Amino acid sequence: MRPAVRGPVCLLACLVLSLSLAAQKPQPGLLNAEDLKRAVPTGYFFDGQSAPVELRNAAGFRTADGKLVLAGLVDTSGYAADVQQKYQGFFITETKVNVGGSDLAPGAYGFGFTKDGKFIVMDVAANDLFSVASSSDDKLAHPVPLKMREDGGSYRLYHGRSFVTVNTQ
Repeated sequence: MRPAVRGPVCLLACLVLSLSLAAQKPQPGLLNAEDLKRAVPTGYFFDGQSAPVELRNAAGFRTADGKLVLAGLVDTSGYAADVQQKYQGFFITETKVNVGGSDLAPGAYGFGFTKDGKFIVMDVAANDLFSVASSSDDKLAHPVPLKMREDGGSYRLYHGRSFVTVNTQ
């Protein structure tokens, strides 16, 4: 190959390689369906039992440093009535987050939206860690059982029209 052609060819090869590597690096933001399939557990252990996870009702996001924050609903039919009243799903975070004004360390938790407008976070033994007021989004066009939306650098975790804001630290 002539030296005059070798330089541009090498430059093009380097550009293609760098674009390929950049495309493989996970981007921060809401997770797509494929990302959720890879990250969301099929079952979740809470309060002495394992319950199936409803993948269609799971959501999450990736932080700028690549850490995941996941939430999903589980089938709580095997739990006692008092647990079912406050436990609807799992919340897993690989980074410190702030949920509705309360700090939460990396870990795996249970959560629930209560009928009296609260969002409760519990450890896996069903001990309440904190409770914060949830908000209602009456303008939400199509409420679903669970979803997340990006909201100007933070995220909203929705259960129907009720939501809490999740911020990374």
